[in-house]
Amino acid sequence: MELSIYNIKGEDTGRKVTLDDQIFGIENPNDHAIYLDVKQHLANRRQGTAKSKERSEISGSTRKLGRQKGGGGARRGDINSPVLVGGARVFGPKPRDYSFKLNKKVKRLARKSALTYKAKDSAIIVVDAFNIEEPKTKKFLEIANNLKINDKKSLIVLNEPNNNVSLSARNLQNANVITVSQLNTYRILNNEKLVLTEEAVATINNTFNA
Repeated sequence: MELSIYNIKGEDTGRKVTLDDQIFGIENPNDHAIYLDVKQHLANRRQGTAKSKERSEISGSTRKLGRQKGGGGARRGDINSPVLVGGARVFGPKPRDYSFKLNKKVKRLARKSALTYKAKDSAIIVVDAFNIEEPKTKKFLEIANNLKINDKKSLIVLNEPNNNVSLSARNLQNANVITVSQLNTYRILNNEKLVLTEEAVATINNTFNA
């Protein structure tokens, strides 16, 4: 697959870039692999620190509040009983690790499937370079307007970290700047447009099949 290369002014440079069909055009994108990869990504982000107190952890008297029978209500023990307001919680959450293992081949397939869907939807834009001389949100918005992505949630993928670009986009809700090494299935699908630099495309073509 070939795409035109644009500059940050939104002008067609007249050059083309080739997207590897084994990455951006696989025959059978796997939705289940995408589901598993996204599920793992979100699970790994969970803190897992939720905790509620059980009966043995509640501070309170162990005196039996009422007689066993004849009270007209349910049996209950001390004030720590789960049936009372302020009592313990039964089967409440405990600190746990939500992360799980996923094979590398599945993650690779998921990433290729996500990129294939983006390519089919014509949601990939390739620019020759994405450089900003100094951190300015106004300048970033100007480039986004030139590329016609100012009203869409966009993922800008650079080959190497660029502090000026990252700082310029930091305050914008619809703009995310990452490098190729940070590209994953969740980030690809969580953005409407994918803006790749020419160097980033070359890196993806060389490394994503490794």
